[in-house]
Amino acid sequence: MLGEQIEDLKGKIIGQRVVDIEPPTIETSVSSKGSIRGIEVTEMLTFVGTPTTSEGVLHGKGGGIIMAGGSEVATFTGEGIGRFGSAGSSSWRGSVFFNTSSKGKLSFLNNLIGSFEGEFDSEGNFTHRSWEWK
Repeated sequence: MLGEQIEDLKGKIIGQRVVDIEPPTIETSVSSKGSIRGIEVTEMLTFVGTPTTSEGVLHGKGGGIIMAGGSEVATFTGEGIGRFGSAGSSSWRGSVFFNTSSKGKLSFLNNLIGSFEGEFDSEGNFTHRSWEWK
């Protein structure tokens, strides 16, 4: 069951590279800012996307770092399915697994599992939202 919304972030692709050509595999890095349950955060995400056996569908795996204030840090891994949209956009859905040793504001993220949706437009802009999976 989905619980309350955890994240609401906006950002931009800051880098991409070809990891392999068979199958075509691209690594994408994103920098974003926003809030996690009202806490202002900066997030860095890197994921690798590869085509599935269905045309226009990608499988992605990745991870990243969440920073709040000067000293709070949490990490996450995620996995999902992406679909190409019109004019170079893509839409992603999947699960995210959070971890932190923080004793402060981000401590609630430790061992939390979420369900996410992410969108990229044709200019590399990124929006991301996730909800707690109870």
